[in-house]
Amino acid sequence: MASLHTISSITKPTIKPTSTIKPTTKPIPPYLTMSTTVRRRNLTVSAATTAGKDMELVPIQTLDGGAVVGADGIGGGGGGGGGDGSGGSNGEDVKKEVLDRAINATIVLAAGSFAITKLLTIDHDYWQGWTIFEILRYAPEHNWIAYEETLKTNPVLAKMVISGVVYSVGDWIAQCYEGKPLFDFDRARMIRSGLTGFALHGSLSHYYYEFCEELFPFHDWWAVPLKVAFDQTVWSAIWNSIYFTVLGFLRLESPVSIFKELKAAFFPMLTAGWKLWPFAHLVTYGLIPVEQRLLWVDCVELIWVTILSTYSNEKSEARISEASEDATVSIPPKV
Repeated sequence: MASLHTISSITKPTIKPTSTIKPTTKPIPPYLTMSTTVRRRNLTVSAATTAGKDMELVPIQTLDGGAVVGADGIGGGGGGGGGDGSGGSNGEDVKKEVLDRAINATIVLAAGSFAITKLLTIDHDYWQGWTIFEILRYAPEHNWIAYEETLKTNPVLAKMVISGVVYSVGDWIAQCYEGKPLFDFDRARMIRSGLTGFALHGSLSHYYYEFCEELFPFHDWWAVPLKVAFDQTVWSAIWNSIYFTVLGFLRLESPVSIFKELKAAFFPMLTAGWKLWPFAHLVTYGLIPVEQRLLWVDCVELIWVTILSTYSNEKSEARISEASEDATVSIPPKV
């Protein structure tokens, strides 16, 4: 009991209220707080601007074929990968264009140099003691004599070569007329046109002019317009159809597509020829001998092949464009 009394008699310690702890640092003045906040905001804006400058905006292809603008580093690495692929593809396209132009320039310069050399060196066996003036003076006359000798020995081959050259050059002129640079022409298209002129126009024209003289064996003045009318109806319709059809097959087009394009272009090509050939053929059938007619006609063909090749390739390109548009429309968008 004593122990209990003793414990109860112990006075409880009184806890004095502690005094408020004063901060060891001085309070920050309001103007300093505002300045720090402003500086933080400026730093944040500056960092965001720097990041925006460093990020490259690239187009990201969507599922439905559209394109949205994305930033490099935002939305994953897809945007950056797409940009790198496009740059590589553009680089390959530029290299291919440069190579094509170099090949085309080589072909043109080599063919031109060969032709000029052959024309100027026709008398190289007799040049001893000749001056440059004499070489240039006699070159045209002696080239003409050599051409006439070739017509006597192998007329069909000579006319085939001339028509092949004319149809190649004519298609090249047509491509330049369509807006292509001088050495940026389509080699395959030019070769197709030249091959058609070499294989068909030279040989068929040789036999046609002989047939026309047998069909109209008259030498009076009224026979000339009669031959011109026959040429610009029957023969023009036949040759235009042959040229158009052969070019279509050389482009590996289907017979249905070729016939459809020919049907659409037949009368426009025929009537376009009436603006040129009746006047040219007044000279052809009125003044030029039979054996020399194809050379004169091929000179005029440089203009006509430009028109003919443009008609043929415009129809083909329009059909390809329509087919690609139809294919694009028919493909449903991915979900």
